[in-house]
Amino acid sequence: GATAALHLGQAAALVSMVARYTVGARYAEHEAMVSAVCADADAVRSNALQLIDDDMAAFSGVISAYKMPKATAAESESRSAAISTASVRAAEVPARVADGAATVVALAEKLLPVANPNVISDVAAAADAARAAATTARVNVEINLSSIADASTRASFVARMEGVDALAARADAVTDLVRKQLTA
Repeated sequence: GATAALHLGQAAALVSMVARYTVGARYAEHEAMVSAVCADADAVRSNALQLIDDDMAAFSGVISAYKMPKATAAESESRSAAISTASVRAAEVPARVADGAATVVALAEKLLPVANPNVISDVAAAADAARAAATTARVNVEINLSSIADASTRASFVARMEGVDALAARADAVTDLVRKQLTA
């Protein structure tokens, strides 16, 4: 989970960097959009740093739940409930990372057509990092599913991850477009 959030932070930072290099008279007609992209990417980057801490705390909660005693039926029941609750928290963090990755890919898609051509390779790097964030987040959600007792909660997490393949394809399309521009 923390690795997924780190990928997200890198992706967002790269989009912000490209936006900051897409300034001046040459880009004046796009200034408002570029500025908004930069602000949004900065917000995602800041959130990603928080998600790293949140993931570490959630994982600690899972470890603590698994360490609970299970000698009696009551202890075992309490432990199982604690594991389920902690697993929900542990799945929520990477689910939020996947949401952030979708935002970053959308920002990269928006920025690429007007981006400073001297730094468009960083748009591809941002898309690739966002892809890694989303796919890593998905497996981190999935590993927690079997420990979540409530079927509707599990189904909700599965539904939230259904868009990851499409997101990865969008990220790949950004990278492909950049590569075509670089070799044209």
